Amino acid sequence: MTLSDRRLAIVVFNLGGPDGPDAVRPFLFNLFNDPFIIPLPAPLRWLFATLISALRAKKSRGYYDRIGGKSVLLAETEAQAQALRAVAKPFADDAAVFVLMRYWHPMAREVVANLKAYDPWRIVVLPLYPQFSTTTTGTTLAALAAESRRQGLTTPMETLCCYPTAEGFVGPLTEKLRVAYDAAKAFGSPRVLFSAHGLPEKIILGGDPYEWQVAQSTEAVVARLAISGLDWKVCYQSRVTPVKWLGPSVESEIRRAGVDRVPIIIVPISFVSEHVETLVELDETMRDLASASGVPHFSRLGAVRTEPVFIAALAAFTEFLRGRPTPCSATGRRICPAQFGKCAHALAGKS
Repeated sequence: MTLSDRRLAIVVFNLGGPDGPDAVRPFLFNLFNDPFIIPLPAPLRWLFATLISALRAKKSRGYYDRIGGKSVLLAETEAQAQALRAVAKPFADDAAVFVLMRYWHPMAREVVANLKAYDPWRIVVLPLYPQFSTTTTGTTLAALAAESRRQGLTTPMETLCCYPTAEGFVGPLTEKLRVAYDAAKAFGSPRVLFSAHGLPEKIILGGDPYEWQVAQSTEAVVARLAISGLDWKVCYQSRVTPVKWLGPSVESEIRRAGVDRVPIIIVPISFVSEHVETLVELDETMRDLASASGVPHFSRLGAVRTEPVFIAALAAFTEFLRGRPTPCSATGRRICPAQFGKCAHALAGKS
């Protein structure tokens, strides 16, 4: 047995973000030129991506300027990778964790080249998206598979597609919420807003299970919290294009809370890391809106980040996937109802 026979490679992935002001526009172009995001014919999609990235670049740079001029998501993900590497080492003689980003570096080409150089006996791919969507996990897995074929990486990849109700995700989030809820009670009867990244409604109508899985995560937290008569609502943030998006929006729910004069707690239910959408959109823009709307108290839960329970869950997924057909939910089977034809299992021809 050679060393490569005991080398475990774990790939964790997320959206990515610009690493400086000059990267904002190309990052946005990569995002909007993705057919999983903008399902237009290639020439039209290229034109749309060119136009919208040019139009949005200045505004986006302003957001990133407020958090140091670049995305913090890579640093957040590298911290998670480092924590996971320490926990995963007992599973192999040599365990390496690779960070993959979809729209900015390190992207699939770099990561696949590094995987080939590492020469692992096993590759496990773990999303840092608890809920599956074709626009997040789906597009990243497709890019990784295509690049692996291009570079001739033949080691099979064991892939986790989703973990919307996994204890390691739901548990620490619930405990954070319990603390925040007790603090908010001093200002009235709290309303909990579970905020998820939005998607155009047509993507959901096309069979994407994301909205259903967000509901599963939310209901799992509410059930675990076990507060009688809890006032809560799922809402969505970060609308970009003018088409109809999932609703209600977090803005509309904050305004409604102002009318009702109730304190609010925002739970980032689809995020496991901090980034511009939590640090700027929620912590600054939505906090300002809450103040202007007359909300008596505003708080926002932090993401699970490197919480030991969450990292332990990621490590456990590594062993859980061994020998299982993939893509695989954290339950080991398809969890989405049959109407969701864009479920990872359905796309892979599994039932």
